[in-house]
Amino acid sequence: MTKIAQGGRKLRKNWGPAWVVLTGSSLVFYRERPPQSASLQGWARAGSRPESSVDLRGAALASGRQLSSRRNVLHIRTVPGHEFLLQSDEETELRDWHRALRTVIERLDRENPLELRLSGSGPAELAELSAGEDDELESEPVSKSLMRLGSRRTSSRCAEGTDQKNRVRNKLKRLIAKRPTLQSLQERGLFRDQVFGCQLESLCQREGDTVPSFVRLCVEAVDKKGLDVDGIYRVSGNLAVVQKLRFLVDRERAVTSDGRYMFPEQAGQEGKLDLDSAEWDDIHVVTGALKLFFRELPQPLVPALLLPDFRDALELSEPEQCLSKIQKLIDSLPRPNHDTLKYILEHLCRVIAHSDKNRMTAHNLGIVFGPTLFRPEQEASDMAAHVFYPGQLVQLMLNNFASLFT
Repeated sequence: MTKIAQGGRKLRKNWGPAWVVLTGSSLVFYRERPPQSASLQGWARAGSRPESSVDLRGAALASGRQLSSRRNVLHIRTVPGHEFLLQSDEETELRDWHRALRTVIERLDRENPLELRLSGSGPAELAELSAGEDDELESEPVSKSLMRLGSRRTSSRCAEGTDQKNRVRNKLKRLIAKRPTLQSLQERGLFRDQVFGCQLESLCQREGDTVPSFVRLCVEAVDKKGLDVDGIYRVSGNLAVVQKLRFLVDRERAVTSDGRYMFPEQAGQEGKLDLDSAEWDDIHVVTGALKLFFRELPQPLVPALLLPDFRDALELSEPEQCLSKIQKLIDSLPRPNHDTLKYILEHLCRVIAHSDKNRMTAHNLGIVFGPTLFRPEQEASDMAAHVFYPGQLVQLMLNNFASLFT
């Protein structure tokens, strides 16, 4: 399995083995083999923690032949703009997955029809295209056997089959070419961003604030019951519960402890989220969700274009010059980025004030938050760019918070 797009932003292919479970309306990925009863007993059960999941409501399913040189590849595209490729060495296994996924997606379309389809096409056009893809996927071995007969009639049929495949392929290309981008749909108001994976400026503008309400909610919860917790922000929370919180905030759905799916009954339910309830007793789940929010920003909190300037400032020999240049760079940030950075760093200063109990110093928090807040635009093999310099920058900002944010 590999993820090739996140929120409409293309990602580099990174193939890796995965155990996949189709349960309810989701496709769940595990790094290790889950128990046989994982799909029935819920995600929170020990030994069955998923690595990630895909909501199949409104998803589009197609052959991944044009996107990968590997054989037997399926392409899944979701409404929020996430795209995945699934590959199996066994052709029959992939066909079974194709039929099962198509059945679930069609059922979800009937039960919970979405007003906006990702492709931007009408049902008839999608049905015609899907039918062509199914014919292509399921008739390929037959076409190969027919070619061996060598008769004129067989050659004619093969030619017709090839023409049909070409027509379907060309139709798919035209469909993709004219499909509006996620950004254009958002600008026209036809598709509303969720919270996770949303542009920070758009989210703040929508909420009428310069700091996202979800960030404030998490910080208030940690200030209230997490400042003295050992390893706060360093210890990872249960991924299943973190995903449950994420789904609830994104108004998609939540997963109960017994594996059932719950959809919010009213719009804006995330505004009623109470992190003081017993459901979120594990403060590491809250901190995990907060870190996930920053990691999934389409653009990092500190724009990647400024990273070389921050790095140059860090290498200045005179401390006063270093702080002066960093302060100017911070002041140049867009208002939502500036205020959110100030808000989270001010909170981390309160965490440091309790370091005698939580053992989280400025150095430790720099290691945790550096790669998240100062994320390079593209992955690089240079570990200094990923960990060392970002960690130093966060540590410096925490130690000099009062002078940098006056």
